[in-house]
Amino acid sequence: MPPFRWLIKKLLYNVLMQSIRQILKKFDPTTDRYISREFQSYGIYLAEELDDYKHRGLYIRLAKTMHRSILEKALSFVVDSNAKNKGALFMWKLKQIRENPKSEIRNPKKI
Repeated sequence: MPPFRWLIKKLLYNVLMQSIRQILKKFDPTTDRYISREFQSYGIYLAEELDDYKHRGLYIRLAKTMHRSILEKALSFVVDSNAKNKGALFMWKLKQIRENPKSEIRNPKKI
Protein backbone atom coordinates (compact mmCIF):
# COMPACT_ATOMS: atom_id res chain seq x y z
CA MET A 1 0.00 0.00 0.00
CA PRO A 2 1.45 3.38 -0.97
CA PRO A 3 2.30 5.51 2.05
CA PHE A 4 0.37 8.54 0.77
CA ARG A 5 -2.83 6.72 -0.09
CA TRP A 6 -4.65 7.99 2.99
CA LEU A 7 -3.56 11.55 2.15
CA ILE A 8 -4.94 11.27 -1.38
CA LYS A 9 -8.25 9.92 -0.03
CA LYS A 10 -8.48 12.75 2.49
CA LEU A 11 -7.76 15.40 -0.15
CA LEU A 12 -10.36 13.96 -2.53
CA TYR A 13 -12.91 13.79 0.27
CA ASN A 14 -12.30 17.43 1.18
CA VAL A 15 -12.56 18.55 -2.44
CA LEU A 16 -15.76 16.62 -3.18
CA MET A 17 -17.62 17.13 0.07
CA GLN A 18 -18.78 20.53 1.23
CA SER A 19 -18.51 21.47 4.84
CA ILE A 20 -21.66 22.11 6.83
CA ARG A 21 -20.61 25.73 7.23
CA GLN A 22 -20.51 26.22 3.43
CA ILE A 23 -23.94 24.62 3.01
CA LEU A 24 -25.49 26.72 5.77
CA LYS A 25 -24.04 29.93 4.32
CA LYS A 26 -25.79 29.21 1.01
CA PHE A 27 -29.08 28.10 2.60
CA ASP A 28 -31.87 30.66 2.68
CA PRO A 29 -34.98 29.22 4.39
CA THR A 30 -37.36 31.64 2.69
CA THR A 31 -36.39 30.68 -0.87
CA ASP A 32 -34.83 27.22 -0.48
CA ARG A 33 -37.68 25.76 1.47
CA TYR A 34 -37.87 22.32 -0.10
CA ILE A 35 -34.57 22.24 -1.95
CA SER A 36 -31.97 20.37 0.04
CA ARG A 37 -29.77 18.83 -2.66
CA GLU A 38 -27.72 20.28 -5.47
CA PHE A 39 -29.52 18.35 -8.23
CA GLN A 40 -32.83 19.78 -7.01
CA SER A 41 -31.44 23.27 -7.34
CA TYR A 42 -30.21 22.54 -10.86
CA GLY A 43 -33.59 21.05 -11.82
CA ILE A 44 -35.35 24.21 -10.67
CA TYR A 45 -32.80 26.26 -12.60
CA LEU A 46 -33.60 24.26 -15.75
CA ALA A 47 -37.34 24.79 -15.25
CA GLU A 48 -36.86 28.53 -14.86
CA GLU A 49 -34.57 28.84 -17.88
CA LEU A 50 -37.05 26.90 -20.03
CA ASP A 51 -40.08 28.84 -18.71
CA ASP A 52 -41.65 25.51 -17.77
CA TYR A 53 -42.10 25.66 -14.01
CA LYS A 54 -45.10 23.35 -14.25
CA HIS A 55 -42.79 20.41 -15.08
CA ARG A 56 -40.09 21.16 -12.50
CA GLY A 57 -40.28 17.61 -11.13
CA LEU A 58 -39.26 16.26 -14.53
CA TYR A 59 -36.25 18.54 -14.64
CA ILE A 60 -35.25 17.61 -11.09
CA ARG A 61 -35.39 13.93 -12.09
CA LEU A 62 -33.29 14.61 -15.18
CA ALA A 63 -30.75 16.53 -13.09
CA LYS A 64 -30.54 13.59 -10.71
CA THR A 65 -30.21 10.81 -13.27
CA MET A 66 -28.49 12.31 -16.32
CA HIS A 67 -24.97 13.57 -16.79
CA ARG A 68 -24.71 17.32 -16.34
CA SER A 69 -22.82 17.91 -19.59
CA ILE A 70 -25.67 16.42 -21.64
CA LEU A 71 -28.20 18.65 -19.92
CA GLU A 72 -26.04 21.74 -20.35
CA LYS A 73 -25.53 21.05 -24.04
CA ALA A 74 -29.29 20.71 -24.63
CA LEU A 75 -29.98 23.81 -22.53
CA SER A 76 -27.49 25.92 -24.47
CA PHE A 77 -29.16 24.82 -27.71
CA VAL A 78 -32.59 25.86 -26.44
CA VAL A 79 -31.49 29.18 -24.94
CA ASP A 80 -29.97 30.19 -28.29
CA SER A 81 -33.25 29.52 -30.12
CA ASN A 82 -36.47 31.53 -30.39
CA ALA A 83 -38.82 28.64 -29.67
CA LYS A 84 -42.24 29.15 -28.14
CA ASN A 85 -42.20 25.83 -26.31
CA LYS A 86 -38.68 25.62 -24.92
CA GLY A 87 -39.47 22.56 -22.81
CA ALA A 88 -40.42 20.48 -25.84
CA LEU A 89 -37.36 21.64 -27.76
CA PHE A 90 -35.17 20.78 -24.77
CA MET A 91 -36.59 17.26 -24.57
CA TRP A 92 -36.18 16.77 -28.33
CA LYS A 93 -32.54 17.89 -28.22
CA LEU A 94 -31.92 15.70 -25.18
CA LYS A 95 -33.25 12.69 -27.06
CA GLN A 96 -31.13 13.56 -30.09
CA ILE A 97 -27.95 13.85 -28.00
CA ARG A 98 -28.62 10.58 -26.19
CA GLU A 99 -29.31 8.64 -29.40
CA ASN A 100 -26.27 9.93 -31.29
CA PRO A 101 -23.64 7.17 -30.93
CA LYS A 102 -20.85 9.41 -32.23
CA SER A 103 -21.42 12.08 -29.61
CA GLU A 104 -18.34 12.97 -27.56
CA ILE A 105 -20.51 13.48 -24.50
CA ARG A 106 -22.35 10.18 -24.89
CA ASN A 107 -19.16 8.13 -25.44
CA PRO A 108 -16.18 9.85 -23.83
CA LYS A 109 -12.74 8.74 -25.00
CA LYS A 110 -10.75 6.69 -22.55
CA ILE A 111 -7.31 7.96 -21.67
